[in-house]
Amino acid sequence: MSRLSVEALERAVTALEEGLREYAEHPVLTTRDGVIQRFEIAMDLSWKLLQRTLKDILTINPGLIRTKEDMFRVAAEYELIEETSRWLGHYEARNQTAHIYYAELAVRVFERVALFLPDVRELVARLKDVA
Repeated sequence: MSRLSVEALERAVTALEEGLREYAEHPVLTTRDGVIQRFEIAMDLSWKLLQRTLKDILTINPGLIRTKEDMFRVAAEYELIEETSRWLGHYEARNQTAHIYYAELAVRVFERVALFLPDVRELVARLKDVA
């Protein structure tokens, strides 16, 4: 069995929370955009850790995980996450960060962070149990 470290994800979540606090104090676009960037990093680390956990730690057959939807579904089956559709929504929002030049899209992605934080905190706790 491989050793799993969630430290990078924990740091990313802390940075995301700090960014939200900074934005609450100084709601400027550059701070909002920084929060969106931190969300992108935390989401990337989340799905990569999920994938590694499923394949390397829980030794799930790689053929069962051909898409991100498969990965989130299997992760929910193994109780690493609670709701597949929420995580797919987080992943979709993360993919939209390449199109942030649309102001309304940036607002929607920023708003997604509030939904993501409880889920990613729970993921960190569950991954620690598996590690």
